[in-house]
Amino acid sequence: MKKILTAFFLFISLSLTGFAFAEEPTVPADAPAVESAAPAEAPAATPVPEKGDVAWMIVATVLVILMIVPGLALFYGGMVRTKNMLSVLMQVFVIFSLMALLWAIYGYSIAFTEGNAFFGGFSKVFLKGVTPESLAATFSKGVYVPEYVYVVFQATFAAITPALIVGAFAERVKFSAVLLFMVLWFTFAYLPMAHMVWFWAGPDAYTDAAAAEAAGATAGFLFQKGALDFAGGTVVHINAGIAGLIGCLLIGRRIGYKKEFIAPHSVTMTMIGASLLWVGWFGFNVGSNLEANGLAAMVFANTLLATAAATLAWMSAEWLARGKPSMLGAASGAIAGLVAITPACGFVGPMGSIVLGLIAGTVCFWAVTSLKNILGYDDSLDVFGVHGIGGIIGALGTGIFASPALGGTGVYDYVANAVGEYNMMAQVTSQAWGVGTAIIWSGVVSFIAYKIVDMLIGLRVTEEIERQGLDITEHGETAYHL
Repeated sequence: MKKILTAFFLFISLSLTGFAFAEEPTVPADAPAVESAAPAEAPAATPVPEKGDVAWMIVATVLVILMIVPGLALFYGGMVRTKNMLSVLMQVFVIFSLMALLWAIYGYSIAFTEGNAFFGGFSKVFLKGVTPESLAATFSKGVYVPEYVYVVFQATFAAITPALIVGAFAERVKFSAVLLFMVLWFTFAYLPMAHMVWFWAGPDAYTDAAAAEAAGATAGFLFQKGALDFAGGTVVHINAGIAGLIGCLLIGRRIGYKKEFIAPHSVTMTMIGASLLWVGWFGFNVGSNLEANGLAAMVFANTLLATAAATLAWMSAEWLARGKPSMLGAASGAIAGLVAITPACGFVGPMGSIVLGLIAGTVCFWAVTSLKNILGYDDSLDVFGVHGIGGIIGALGTGIFASPALGGTGVYDYVANAVGEYNMMAQVTSQAWGVGTAIIWSGVVSFIAYKIVDMLIGLRVTEEIERQGLDITEHGETAYHL
């Protein structure tokens, strides 16, 4: 009887595992050059996640939450005036909460299930079919993580991206308008971009050329174009940066911009926020590898070095241009470096990451000082200048510095189970597809979403409310009691 019961439960276990595995693997499309962890001819019949991978992914998810609350909230909050500090904290905090719920209800399904090249399907709305036993593929054949881990990790990306946008129009937009815009933008800009870049069938689908062609046909549009984005240069940073630019252009300048003294009320808070973002970004980038292995260690090194290089580059450029290096500049440089290395961190080598950081720190400094003045827009906290421009630098730079000749990893061929021959021009062209698509898609969706919100409830507060500050008028409380 004991043998019969053992055999019965083993059969049930295998059946349940097989049912969970029958779902299309749901992983991002940024395939790093890693060694196959299973024989090419067949993955393990009953894959069991490595506890080390699972533990690391849970820690990485917590680190990304740290980036948002309190990291991003404090970074942005310190840069606004005292009368608007609480409003920025509130916007970031509530957007994080709202996006987490929308992600679970329908976001994960649209982003990471098979549909067409631009949108996923509705097979996993309300997280239908996601169980403690269901699995999500990594970037090694036969290696998986629990699907719940992947769901919550990607939820943090879906939450931070809309929250980045609020810096562009800080100090002048209704709280209700912010929330309505974020729902529309998340649904029609973030989710399609995530699907276009990161949805694919998983490495185990690439058994031979015919299977690879069939699997590729189900992937997202930009994955099919060969665009590489390890952790969100297009999906997160360019996407949010363009939305911010469209927003500050449509909403208009703050009252007193270029006429009154408008300065950060607490660079101390901004430095704390930037530091939390830097620490949390190791979860953002290294966690995107989905495995705790040697490539994850390289991603960690790249994230550290690019950020340090960008900090020094921004500080030096500011020192030369203005005569003094500022703490605000150093913090902004760090964020620019983090943004630029995000799409490249799993594909470039340490020296390539340093070069990307140096370029990003210098160019982003120019963008938030000279370019903004030339074009005359009021991007309150430089969302476009840092995230938009930095994301473009990182995305295009990936195509250059991923070359093995420049210390990069190249691109892994899952059919040959080896790194493929690298064509820099072809890869840069693929990267340009990603950049162009993100700019156009986010630009069009953002414009329409802002217009809808403006027609329904209005975007901007009155002049009287803006002068008084959003803390008291929108939330009935203040950040400080003096």
